[in-house]
Amino acid sequence: MKLALFDLDHTLIPIDSDHAWGEFATRIGWADAGEFKRRNDAFYEQYKAGTLDIHDYIRFTTEPVRRHGASASAQAHARFMREVIAPAIRPEARALVEQHRQAGDQLAIVTATNEFVTRPIAHSFGIDELIAVNLARGPGGWYTGEIAGTPSFREGKVTRVAEWLAARGRSFGDVEITFYSDSRNDLPLLEKAHIPVATNPDAHLRAVAQQRGWRILDLFEQQQ
Repeated sequence: MKLALFDLDHTLIPIDSDHAWGEFATRIGWADAGEFKRRNDAFYEQYKAGTLDIHDYIRFTTEPVRRHGASASAQAHARFMREVIAPAIRPEARALVEQHRQAGDQLAIVTATNEFVTRPIAHSFGIDELIAVNLARGPGGWYTGEIAGTPSFREGKVTRVAEWLAARGRSFGDVEITFYSDSRNDLPLLEKAHIPVATNPDAHLRAVAQQRGWRILDLFEQQQ
């Protein structure tokens, strides 16, 4: 079994979907512009520096969605897909995914962004398997702001991929894994992959990839 794993933000798309969702929520009036942007930008800098507390961030970033409920949130996300995500998806990224699909590889996106933001994006690439931060639900069936299970962040990505494989009767030793990522935060899973590909890598990951002889793929020019 050959498995092609893709990080999402700054790997398959040249933006951070979680950060972009926060900016979009502000634009449609779901959050105070000044305060939300200040905190959203601070969390994003922590992510890039490898110091993010994922639990604090999830509580923060899901607050507008939790407050507005399922129906309004679904409508807002559909607009987010049209206005923000669709224009950001590059043909180079679609071609990379299609290359692995045509080769018969099993495809999955493995992202530290939550499932609410990312599942429609995964579907837009034709990828059904999504390993994202799962959101806990309360008695009413809506999100609570907490994380369900292990967050797919840093070492948690290795845990979640192992769980995904185990559910299919497999382990890391049974599959050939190619993993594409841009971030130093994904070094644990890159080190487990048979074929690690530093894709649009940050400066730290680029240096590691050069030192270790990993493939470096500059798929497209990055955006902030």
